Amino acid sequence: MFTGIIEELGTVRSLISGSRSGKLTISAETVLEGTRIGDSIAVNGVCLTVTEMTGSSFTADVMPETLSRSALGSLTSGSRVNLERAMPADGRFGGHIVSGHIDGTGTITALRRDENAVWVTIAADSRILQLIVEKGSIAIDGISLTVAALNSTGFSVSVIPHTGSRTTLLLKQVGEQVNLENDILGKYIKRLLQPQPQETAPSRITEAFLAEHGFL
Repeated sequence: MFTGIIEELGTVRSLISGSRSGKLTISAETVLEGTRIGDSIAVNGVCLTVTEMTGSSFTADVMPETLSRSALGSLTSGSRVNLERAMPADGRFGGHIVSGHIDGTGTITALRRDENAVWVTIAADSRILQLIVEKGSIAIDGISLTVAALNSTGFSVSVIPHTGSRTTLLLKQVGEQVNLENDILGKYIKRLLQPQPQETAPSRITEAFLAEHGFL
């Protein structure tokens, strides 16, 4: 579990790709403090398990599902990434509940400065948009942000200088992909409100039942 408050910008050392999976090595400092093999680190919002560590980097396996759902496959050596360790139980909860399980990707369509802030507009498919509400929360590349505007094709967030300087979001260009994770509360509500197929109870009419009641 994460909060979407980025702790550090890391640098990709390598992404070794197989036919459908990969192995990602990232240079970092802050997120290595107190981290052990098997711990979780969110990389651009994707929850990955640390499988190897040195004093200046960590490595994680990236499974096919993760590559198909996220933009991690587009990373190259030297790419900057947002990093966050799993949320401590005794810490302040500064963002929103972020699971690190990406729902899909979006595409940046506009970057517009508005005095000290920058508006970032992202196009996404209807499956993502139906779980977004204006003034609600969304994680973009693992960054907890508030939805400032919403329409039928996309949504916008307004990025303050602190967030812009501590994350990769404003380093991106129009046309680049970002990882998106909807608010988990919305996903549960949608699931609970969907009509569920009724389970059919097994019939009690058996050959033995018919014989017992004189039909055979």
